[in-house]
Formats: sequence, C-alpha cells, structure tokens
Amino acid sequence: MENDAMIKKLFFLFALSFMVHNANAQTVTLDYYFNHEVHTNKAGQVERYHYTWEDTANSGFSILGDVFKRNGARLDTLGSAPTAKNLKGSNIYIIVDPDTWKESPLPNYIEGKDIREITAWVKNGGVLLMLANDSANVELPHFNDLAAQFGMHFNDDLQNHVIDDAHFEDGAANTSGNSIFKTAHKVFMKDVCSIGITGPAKAALRNKNNAVIIATARYGKGTVMAVGDPWLYNEYTNGRLPASFENDKAADDIVKWLIARVAHN
Repeated sequence: MENDAMIKKLFFLFALSFMVHNANAQTVTLDYYFNHEVHTNKAGQVERYHYTWEDTANSGFSILGDVFKRNGARLDTLGSAPTAKNLKGSNIYIIVDPDTWKESPLPNYIEGKDIREITAWVKNGGVLLMLANDSANVELPHFNDLAAQFGMHFNDDLQNHVIDDAHFEDGAANTSGNSIFKTAHKVFMKDVCSIGITGPAKAALRNKNNAVIIATARYGKGTVMAVGDPWLYNEYTNGRLPASFENDKAADDIVKWLIARVAHN
C-alpha cells in the first residue's frame, strides 16, 4: 500500500510539473498567410513548403522549430490574416519572406488592417520577428509599410553577396561581443538586404560594410526584431557550413533573446 501511495504521489507531482511547464511555455506562431508558397511533391500532390515548421528539407524551418522547443516553447502557425483574436494566444509572431506575384498567383499582401492588428498586438506586449530577403525574392513595399511603424525600412539592395560555396567568407558577419549573440562569434548571412533605422529602431548587427542587417525596437510593451534575410532556415543550420560559422549557436542565441523579451514585457 505504501508503494502504491508513493507511486500516486510521484505521478501527481509529475503531472503538476508538466502542467506548470506548459502553462509557462511561450507560443511561437509562424505566419503561413503572407508567406504561402506551394509546389508539387514527388507524389504529384500540391503542398506547402518554404519556411515552414514541417519542412525538413533545406528550405524549411524544422531545425529552428526544434531550437524553440528545446528552449521550452510551443510551436503554432497562422494561416489566415492576423487579428487580435487569432494572435491572442501567441507570444512570438514570425513573418518571413512575404510572397510576390512570382511566388503565388494570389499573394496576400500586408495591408492597412493587418498593420493595425499587428502593431496593436506588439504594443500590448507581443514579440514580432520580421525576416525579409533580398529584394528580388520578397515583397518589400507592403512589408515596409509594417516595418515603418517601428522605425525600420528594408532596403532594395544586396549585401553579403555569395556567388558559390567557394566564397563563404563573403557572407560572414562578426557577432563577437554582441549582446544578442551570447555564444556565436561568427555567422553566415548570404544575400541579405540592409535595414534603414530611425526613431525607436536600433542596429543590432552590422556587416563588413557597416550596413545594418539586424535591427531591433521597443514598441509599447512589445519588441520587434528585423533581419534582412530568412537566414536561419535548415540549409544554414544543418551543419553543412564551414566549421568557423556558428549559425547553430546563433539560432539558439536568437531564440533565447526572443523568449527573454516575452518575459520582460
């Protein structure tokens, strides 16, 4: 009987610990609305791909998702336009590489109503991560309408251009001593756009040309980070880079920084 009582007690403590952990876990929501690329797979089926949690190919965010989970977060997606109602349960909201007409026959542009909903959510304590791309591969005009609310502007340029795998160093950025990158000293960021900053926005990382490639801003109770590239997708976090690049550590540093901003709000 004593053993049964002990087992029940241990089970109760485990269940309680699990519930407390889940109650404290931050929800990270990845946009599937402004970025909604599809392709036909080998089985002839049309499927979502490119910067999704489920995509385990080079084009996916499955590794980044695993980093968030290792840091105690829950993953979610949002396949519709953002509103106060469907963002209510999210602590971190990621918008990556909004579609152009070349990528989607009916792209969902970031319009005025979307901007009002997102900015209100951030102002109330949300953490927004905006991941752009070089101008040939992202819909910048509407994305910049959103970025402007936080003193940021994704420029129509090409930084850290890398022509092939023999020129990895052209995509190098030094993160030593950076307050965001606690463990990564050197990262690879290829073919990014620079970011103009005004008002509340601050430079978080500059490249060799002194161009801002990561920016941050406080907005009300919330926080915004902008990066000039999707950057931490599987192709550049799966170990294929030369050993001197620490994108895997950078992913963990970024994730920890974002989660900490939720705690500070």
